[in-house]
Amino acid sequence: MTTLIRQAHIISPGSPHHGKVKDILIHNGKITKISKHIADDKASVWAYDNAHISPGFMDVGTQIGDPGFEHKEDLQSAARAAMAGGYTALACTPNTQPVIDNKSQVLYIRNQRNSLVDFHPIGAVSEGCKGKDITEMYDMRAAGAMAFSDGHNSLNDSGLMMRSLLYVKPFEGIIINQALDTNLAHGGHVHEGAVSTSLGMKGIPALAEELMLQRDLYLLKYTDSRLHAANISCANSVDLIRQAKKRGLRVTASVNPMNLTFDDTVLTDFDTNMKVMPPLREKADIKALKKGLKDGTIDFISSNHTPEDEEGKKLEFVYAQAGVIALETTFAVSRSQLDETLDIETLIEKLALAPRRIFGLEIPVIAEGEAANLCLFDPNKKWTFTEKNIYSKSKNTPFIGYELTGKVLATMNNGKVFRQEN
Repeated sequence: MTTLIRQAHIISPGSPHHGKVKDILIHNGKITKISKHIADDKASVWAYDNAHISPGFMDVGTQIGDPGFEHKEDLQSAARAAMAGGYTALACTPNTQPVIDNKSQVLYIRNQRNSLVDFHPIGAVSEGCKGKDITEMYDMRAAGAMAFSDGHNSLNDSGLMMRSLLYVKPFEGIIINQALDTNLAHGGHVHEGAVSTSLGMKGIPALAEELMLQRDLYLLKYTDSRLHAANISCANSVDLIRQAKKRGLRVTASVNPMNLTFDDTVLTDFDTNMKVMPPLREKADIKALKKGLKDGTIDFISSNHTPEDEEGKKLEFVYAQAGVIALETTFAVSRSQLDETLDIETLIEKLALAPRRIFGLEIPVIAEGEAANLCLFDPNKKWTFTEKNIYSKSKNTPFIGYELTGKVLATMNNGKVFRQEN
């Protein structure tokens, strides 16, 4: 198969064509020619008014239900959702059944073939993600685990956290933790503040995130290891990361689109699709998160894709599961919310380049002779997200009916192509 992409603005810092507008010829999954004008009568021609092209995006922390919860999401449906959102690589959390806590489970994810999306398993820190006994992370690393985390289960045991940081240090591994002190959260459902009080709903104080993050940073300094703080949501968390980086600690951080878009005032409608973890915070937190993205304190944007079926969401708010699907919408929502904060090249850095760089994966380059690992998009196209745009098995998203800016047009990887309908 031969595809000719006309006049695409190339965003690929490692390429001699970065920042230029050129035709790109792709044959059987490889970029064969890049030039101002290419003529090929046999090629399928793609022409768009405002085409931009970059390496395919990478998500870190995607929740996939396979194995064990395939009714919510399996590897195939996650791949389709990823393609629609411009992703060509997914790093999967270990919260499956059975948990990804040994090399055989790592290999189950790694051995997924014939897919446009590359799957990178994140191995569990503790057996069964129960926060007690440490796993054999070295064996999982040898089998292909990209990093280690208990996923949506925060590492509350300080001793376990310290030992895990020490365990991965010899092979430069990374521990990922989504900071939440469950003793302080104590069964809360939303951010603790004026809104939770007015709703009569038990809240989760920002302190529950900040205190655990501070602990993690102290342990990071003690062990001189590597830490990734996932899905930070509070202004003080941004400040803690910023100061830690200034002190030379090897810490990185990510944020997800829900915490960049909505504050807790939207909860007055009791829409369970607004129930997420970390919870929606306040306007001041959103402002701080955006500033952290702009100044580099926050390294990249993760989708926090968490599929839930109707049985988990169509309940009273306090009984509903937390989480939204986000692979299809992360680029568009980020572009819509960060238009005045990040230019398009910096946004691509946060979606495609930084995650690979931090976790030691090869960054695709748009150049002749390179494999076509690509996302084609229009950064300014306005469109309305509807249920037909959902490729995940689950439908738990608050964005149905929202007008968004920035649309993925096509995704390419491993010799395969996914092209959106106009």
